[in-house]
Amino acid sequence: MTLTATRPAVQNRPAVERRHRRHGRRWPLYTLLALMSLLTLGPFAAMIIVALSPRGEPTVPAQWPDSLTFDNIAQVLNASGFAEWTLNSLVYSGVSVAVILLTASMAGYAFAKKRFPGRDTILWTFLATMMVPFQATLIPLYVLVSDLDGVDTFWGLIVPTLANSQAVFLMRQFILGLPDELFDAAKVDGASELRVYWTIVVPLTKPILATLGVFVFLWHWNDFLWPLVISQSDATRTLTVGLTVLKTEELQWSMLMSSAAVSAVPCLVVFFLLQRYLVNSIAMTGLK
Repeated sequence: MTLTATRPAVQNRPAVERRHRRHGRRWPLYTLLALMSLLTLGPFAAMIIVALSPRGEPTVPAQWPDSLTFDNIAQVLNASGFAEWTLNSLVYSGVSVAVILLTASMAGYAFAKKRFPGRDTILWTFLATMMVPFQATLIPLYVLVSDLDGVDTFWGLIVPTLANSQAVFLMRQFILGLPDELFDAAKVDGASELRVYWTIVVPLTKPILATLGVFVFLWHWNDFLWPLVISQSDATRTLTVGLTVLKTEELQWSMLMSSAAVSAVPCLVVFFLLQRYLVNSIAMTGLK
């Protein structure tokens, strides 16, 4: 019994030793990745330190501040227009995420699993719009929205950004990997297209929907050029544009860094809430 119990350990010892040697050879790579992580966290840490530094006192990179305070962040939160800018950014990002996820998943399902004339031509024509920089279409888009009386309105801010070809492409590529037998079985059972979409496509694409939702939220939350052009008052001005206005009024770096730190909080919250789905999407992509 003793020999039988120890024999697997003896047989597995070479594999264990090879595994240890392999991990030992990778320690330079792990060290490099750790250093790169610290480098990416450096600017964020500097932003937090400057934001918590007393106004007018020396801070990084010249020297470490003698004390830290939350007065700058409190002043930013109480600044005129800051709450309204934040609410506008949440509306702009939230509505865009909801509409883009709905339309992109529907379009991705149609391009991946349906057969209709001109499907591939329509798809690649739509994807070709990714090759055109937004700056090239900015003036014609502004003229169009202006003619429709959409300047300084929420619909003029949101609607032109809803046609997202990247989101459609990501959804199509993910849905292509879903087995056709599921859709055939649903058709045999008499399910309508809307029921197939809601009961098969949506549940199976939750990981990629969460991933895409994070990306879309970050894109719109950090969007600056289009809100700058279309918003002309605090009623529709987003946080990114509002911080620029704040910069023209207040030149203290501590105030600017406090504003940037506060504006980054919603992005971090969204990421941590959907982190589990991000991991699942990566795992499912590997399995496919």
